[in-house]
Amino acid sequence: MTYTFQVTIDSNDPHVLADWWADALGWEVEPTDEAFIRRMVETGQASEDDTTTHRGALVWKAGTAIRHPEGADRAPRVLFQLVPEPKTVKNRVHLDIRTGSDDPQAVVERLIAKGAVRLHEGRQGPFTWTTLADPQGNELCVTG
Repeated sequence: MTYTFQVTIDSNDPHVLADWWADALGWEVEPTDEAFIRRMVETGQASEDDTTTHRGALVWKAGTAIRHPEGADRAPRVLFQLVPEPKTVKNRVHLDIRTGSDDPQAVVERLIAKGAVRLHEGRQGPFTWTTLADPQGNELCVTG
């Protein structure tokens, strides 16, 4: 048997971080079904405390996801889930942004301008990368 997977990132503000990553990758935030959320609250299957408003839309407080514009067959979705504790140590798993024909340093500078922090440069044989931290401190690498 084979399985599919999604990548899950803990966050203290999942909707804001999902927006940042969607922009960084050129992906899209999954749409929210406000009518469904309202029905869940009205029927007692969820409470108002389970919801919040983000960019004027009613959303689940627990989190949101982003996806590749060509769909789940192209790449796994990334889920951003609400957790109470801040990030405290180095990630054991991180995302590598592979820029293809785009200039990796231009991508690095764009992400820094949007709130990323440069951590260090790396090199192993012919491979080079820049390690950044997203606005909530999660490491990521940018490579060509």
